[in-house]
Order: sequence, then structure tokens, then C-alpha cells
Amino acid sequence: RLQPEARWSISVDDDSIRTTDEAGVMKAVLKRDLCGVIIETNDSGPWGADVWWLLFGADDHVALAYPQGAAGEEALIDYLTALPGFDHSAMIEAMGSTENAVFPVWRRAI
Repeated sequence: RLQPEARWSISVDDDSIRTTDEAGVMKAVLKRDLCGVIIETNDSGPWGADVWWLLFGADDHVALAYPQGAAGEEALIDYLTALPGFDHSAMIEAMGSTENAVFPVWRRAI
């Protein structure tokens, strides 16, 4: 039986990032429109999805969000962590968090 997070899927291609949630709803953001990434943690673990990645689009609003553990997330993590100025220290701090917290890890340079 799949963990709830693994019922989500992520795909990355040359132009866009797409997520499909457990209900089959797909959302996408163009890579060129990506302007920020935040990791949000909460205290629902280990029973709930306690780490969420939030990707912000051109309008500076959340374009898509997905829980850590989503199928296919490795390719997206590789892409995001290679962005210029990605804050690896904040990501490490987020991965160790068990509280309700927000960790900005990347912002497009203006």
C-alpha cells in the first residue's frame, strides 16, 4: 500500500514542472515563470505529510505544492537544488524540522 505522499506524482521536462495530486488534479508551472521555492514543515508527522514544497509562479503566488515523498520528486529536487542561489543550509534545516515552520530556499534574482 502506497504512503499518501506517494499517491502524488511529479514530472519535469525542458519547459515545465507538473504535479498530479492523489485525486488526479494536475497543476503546472513553466520553469521560466518560477520565482521562488519554500519548504513548509508541520507537526503532523509521522502520520501526516509533514514536509511540503511550495513553488511560486510569475505572479508570486503558489503555483503548485507537493508533499515530500511524491513519486518522481528526485528529478525535481535535482533541478531545484541546482538553481543559482539555492539555500542548501535552509533545506537541511527544513528536513530536520518537526514544527510548523517555513524555510525559503530559493528566490529568483531580480
